[in-house]
Amino acid sequence: MKVYTYSQARQNLSKILDEAKSDGEVIIKRRNGNTFTLKPISQDSSPLDVSSVETDFTVDELNEIVREGRERYL
Repeated sequence: MKVYTYSQARQNLSKILDEAKSDGEVIIKRRNGNTFTLKPISQDSSPLDVSSVETDFTVDELNEIVREGRERYL
């Protein structure tokens, strides 16, 4: 794990983010002695995943609703 000063981190942010992703984390140390850990957040699922909605519509009814909506804007 590598330690960077605040100035180094600011000047090389993209590189440091890539390093944190590959190594797991990097440390950034400020002049006053405060130390911070920068590490990536792992995403187990796609950000495009959405939860389902329960309805009483049938597939045919949903298709008809979509068809009607498309015809309005053509």
